[in-house]
Amino acid sequence: MAAPATDAGEFESWLNNRLDTLEVDREVYGAYILGVLQEEESDDEKKDALQGILAAFVDEDTVEDVCTQIIQRWTEWCSRSAAKNDIKDVEVQAIASMIEKQAQIVVKQKEVSEESKKRKEALLAQYANVTDEEDEAEEDEAASGNNMPGPERSLFKNTNVEEVLHRQKQKREQAREDSQKKKEMDKMQREKDKLAKQDRKEKEKKRTQKGERRR
Repeated sequence: MAAPATDAGEFESWLNNRLDTLEVDREVYGAYILGVLQEEESDDEKKDALQGILAAFVDEDTVEDVCTQIIQRWTEWCSRSAAKNDIKDVEVQAIASMIEKQAQIVVKQKEVSEESKKRKEALLAQYANVTDEEDEAEEDEAASGNNMPGPERSLFKNTNVEEVLHRQKQKREQAREDSQKKKEMDKMQREKDKLAKQDRKEKEKKRTQKGERRR
């Protein structure tokens, strides 16, 4: 098994201790053995290389067992390191997925903001159109010679929604006031007509009675 791309500190510590028990110079042979384990692909190739190194220090009867132990320990360490790397990969993927979801949320919020902006612009355009009453007012102003220059008239037309709504509210209130005043005026006129009619009746009655007395 090839060495994972991680620090071999844990295995290297064990290897140095094992070389000490074999009375092998760790400073000279520790890094050499570690290089063999990292470079050779198959266990047989590793074992042959290790036996060539340790044969000068270990008995012929035990050198094979020592090499097998070193290789097994190396394989176990590589497996643990690979598992740790897998866990890190999962964590990295989870973080990446979270970042991607957050990015999607930001994009959706931006899309909603753009849609809201478009609706607002459409509403502004709708209320910025000149109403029929404004057209009539402009025609009256033109007839009286009170014409505004083109840019100023355009600026007047392009009023914001709040101003238009406020103006419409004022118009509605004015219409209600005018209607109420008209009702009151109509009522007063009816009372006046009633009194005038009664007065005419009284005068006609007096004229009739006066004519009868003359006869």
